[in-house]
Amino acid sequence: MPAKTANPTKHANDYPSWSPRFWHGMRVATWWRLLMKNGFRVSVGRLPIAAGVTFFTPINDIMATAQWLLYGRKINATTIDRDPIFILGHWRSGTTLLHELLVTDPQFASPNTFQCFAPSHFLLSEYLMLRFGNFLLPKKRPMDEMKAGWTLPQEDEFALMNLGVPTPYLRIAFPKTQCQALEYLDMQDLSAAQRQHWCERFLWFIKVLTYHYEQRQLILKSPPHTGRVAELIQLFPNAKFIHLTRDPRKLFLSTMRLWRSLDEVQGLQKTDDEAALKCYVADCLRRMYRGFEAGRPHIPTGHLIELSYEDLVANPLQSIRDIYRNLELGDFSQVEPALQERLAGHDDYRTNQHAVDDDFEREVLELWSDYAKKYGYA
Repeated sequence: MPAKTANPTKHANDYPSWSPRFWHGMRVATWWRLLMKNGFRVSVGRLPIAAGVTFFTPINDIMATAQWLLYGRKINATTIDRDPIFILGHWRSGTTLLHELLVTDPQFASPNTFQCFAPSHFLLSEYLMLRFGNFLLPKKRPMDEMKAGWTLPQEDEFALMNLGVPTPYLRIAFPKTQCQALEYLDMQDLSAAQRQHWCERFLWFIKVLTYHYEQRQLILKSPPHTGRVAELIQLFPNAKFIHLTRDPRKLFLSTMRLWRSLDEVQGLQKTDDEAALKCYVADCLRRMYRGFEAGRPHIPTGHLIELSYEDLVANPLQSIRDIYRNLELGDFSQVEPALQERLAGHDDYRTNQHAVDDDFEREVLELWSDYAKKYGYA
């Protein structure tokens, strides 16, 4: 699947002013806690966004209460008969592409963008949004050429964020003042109460999805889960894991572009602190993979497969065939025709172009030396 290149100088694709931001899915208490924690330091140019979120969050409270009254008992009574499959890997390592391809198989389900945007009430509101609100989102994601849409698979980390769970993703709202919450990338420095709160909120969302999808096995993709393997195994002893890696030189640059683009279209503060962003990117991977290597021994034999971004992009069909075989996910021949059809839609996908000079290459390989050596990129 040959890849074309996108414009390397543009930080973000166009994002209409009327499109919702992540924060529109929060409930009142979560939103005001975020504002107060950052001293209400919203940039002047972002005040309309903040005002829109403030107006909208009470609607989330009303809808969440209605959903709890109608479905609360059913959600609490839901059991998870099949432990999820987790796609792990740093941001920009091909996890989104793999996620979208795997859920082509009808035996699987995944949280979509709207469900992660409005986790507290999507059982009630999703139908209306999918029927009348598709115009609200742009056609492409801010950071690359992949499609955007309410029904596309999404990271459950956004759902946790809007349910009030601390996450590094809150940094996007206030990149100058928000605590980075890097401890939630490996869970090793959390108190017992913090860990319990995370587990309870995560399990609740998984139960809602399981109820909604009538016990279909879930495929979950959130890069922060990479460092949470030990916790995930405790919650789901039979979970299976797919771990993706990528050349760190390309990975670093692509991740820098990711956060720049999200800061540009989602942030409530304007920032151009490249040095701080570089430190953030470097620290995230180190923290994330400290947790991953600590949790790896807890994964049962045969429940983990690792592959590279480069192999996935070069031969996606073979990569997924290997995943089915190694993780025993079922008869691959049954889903292969649908996958081939799905892959045809990626012919025009263009990857972002990243030029790597010698000095930057040496810097990245030094910052991420353990990752580069372990996964064969040194």
